[in-house]
Amino acid sequence: MSPGSDRRYHLTLTAAGRPTMHGWWGSEATARNKFVLWVGVYGALPDAQVTLVDAETGAVLRVWPNER
Repeated sequence: MSPGSDRRYHLTLTAAGRPTMHGWWGSEATARNKFVLWVGVYGALPDAQVTLVDAETGAVLRVWPNER
């Protein structure tokens, strides 16, 4: 995957222990904005967790509710 790839930043939502939704973005700023949006919209689901990963480096950028 090359820098600037439209699938570099991967956002996942799990709820009740199951993968529920995911999305990919090429812009880190857009992915971070989506992260905040998903926490606001889906954060009340049972055992919700939202994770943002840089798929190129494998780095976990943000996790909610367990911020790193």
